[in-house]
This record gives sequence, C-alpha cells and structure tokens, in this order.
Amino acid sequence: MSMNDKFWQQLDRLVATNGVKVERPKGSAHPRYPEYIYPVDYGFIPGTKSSDDAEMDVWIGSEDKSHVSGVLITSDPQKSDIEIKVLVGCSPEETEAALASSNRGEMSAILVTR
Repeated sequence: MSMNDKFWQQLDRLVATNGVKVERPKGSAHPRYPEYIYPVDYGFIPGTKSSDDAEMDVWIGSEDKSHVSGVLITSDPQKSDIEIKVLVGCSPEETEAALASSNRGEMSAILVTR
C-alpha cells in the first residue's frame, strides 16, 4: 500500500468512526458574513482536532458520505492560519464550488484530490 493510499484510508476511517455533522446547510449564510452563502453543506468531524483547536472542517456533498473525495488546504492571512478542510462525498461540481468559495477575499485554497 502506498503512503497516498494509507492517507486516504485513514481519512475514510476517521469519517466512518466519527461521522460528520452539518453545521451550515447548503444555501445558508455565514453567521458573521451574511453576504457569504454556503454552496455545499459545511460542518465538522466530531471528536477531531484541527490546527485551530476546533474540530476538523468538512464540506459534505450529495454522494457517498463514507468516501473522502479530497481535501482543501486553505490559507487565510486575516486569521493568520492554514487549515485542512475534508471533502466528503463531493461530486466534481460540489468540489469545484467548495474550492471557489475557499478562494475569496484574502483567503486562498488548493485542492488535493484522491
């Protein structure tokens, strides 16, 4: 098994074990930035920890919820942080929408697909 395969399998296992929780449904506005509308369900993986000490962020698509389809690596100079956001069950269109929404204002993101 390659290191890449191991990485994706570990993320799949993390999602299978902990599940995902939608915190901001598709079409809802960001609580602090009402002009920002979520193009895909957005939430977190309960029981995990990210670099910002919050639970790991996740974009949740309409496809297989047990399949991690990629990750976004975001850089936000306003918050002085870099985060990983997991893409779970995202179609190609949902992946592109999540990526586009993560490249706004000062924030930028890159996509790593499975």
